[in-house]
Amino acid sequence: MSAPWPARRSITSIQLLTQLGLDLGLSLDRCLHETGLSPVQLASLNGEIEAQRELQLIANLVEALPAVEDLGLQAGRRYHLTTYGAWGYAILSSATVRQAAELGLRYHGLTYAFTRITLSVDDAIASLNFDDSALPPALHDFIVQRDMLGALVVVRELLGSTLQLLTVELRQPAPADASPFIAAFGQVPRFGAARNRLGFAADLLDNPLPRANPQLVSACEQQCQTLLARHQWHQGLAGRVRQLLLQSPGQIADMEQVAERLHLSSRTLRRRLIEEDTSFRALQDEVRQALAEELLAAGGLSLEEIAERLGYGELSNFIHAFKRWKGITPGRYQREALV
Repeated sequence: MSAPWPARRSITSIQLLTQLGLDLGLSLDRCLHETGLSPVQLASLNGEIEAQRELQLIANLVEALPAVEDLGLQAGRRYHLTTYGAWGYAILSSATVRQAAELGLRYHGLTYAFTRITLSVDDAIASLNFDDSALPPALHDFIVQRDMLGALVVVRELLGSTLQLLTVELRQPAPADASPFIAAFGQVPRFGAARNRLGFAADLLDNPLPRANPQLVSACEQQCQTLLARHQWHQGLAGRVRQLLLQSPGQIADMEQVAERLHLSSRTLRRRLIEEDTSFRALQDEVRQALAEELLAAGGLSLEEIAERLGYGELSNFIHAFKRWKGITPGRYQREALV
């Protein structure tokens, strides 16, 4: 089963977690051990990284600071609404708490959560549930603590006031000192519970939000759609197929070649892609479109050269395909991109 989070994410979370490690006395090298990240990459303001690198950084913190039982809580306090870019501005501009929650969960992949977060309503109580079933066992407590408190910080900032929780449940065993949890959640959590949950009054969902802006919500949601699609580009088997196709522009591999490199039969590859709601032909199309837009925007190549690099035998076939993708000819697209 593939992970429930996108394969790539903003580097912002890595930066926050690294600063946590530094604040707690770790060296930069210890924080970044085996993440494959350099200090230069860490300083990037708009970079993206593989989610696996963040998991490695979390593992480094947990291994280096085993006595800090509230380490995840200390991390969660650092995730503010402004940390999330377009996702944060979209929910901040929502009309009601319910709209913010629905929009936020719809683009859950743009957050830094590794738990799967859902909203449920049972009579008078609404609950944010944090499914930890896909987490590495050694990182369970840290990630659940971080994700739950990070979500609570966002809700409090969204409301502009303290959220009164009705219940807090955690699957982790009770710590030796519960005071950091009381400070974080405003009450003693029920440890050893069946699930991880923050419960609050359901009527809060219909409360209007002070910064409602329908136009801004719409613009930010469009940006969220674009970002999520980009983050999910490398997700699952489809992501691995895209990567293989990108490695050989000009000689776009066919299904048999890709299946062989994945050590699968073409029949198995086809079936597994169908399970991910896509097809090999669709992935070829996506890769060709992405490469076409990149090559056209870069300039320096003729349309004939670009068509050849993308594996089209005839320029007319490339022009027809590009018009299907973008609704305009590649020549016009290139002229507009180079203005």
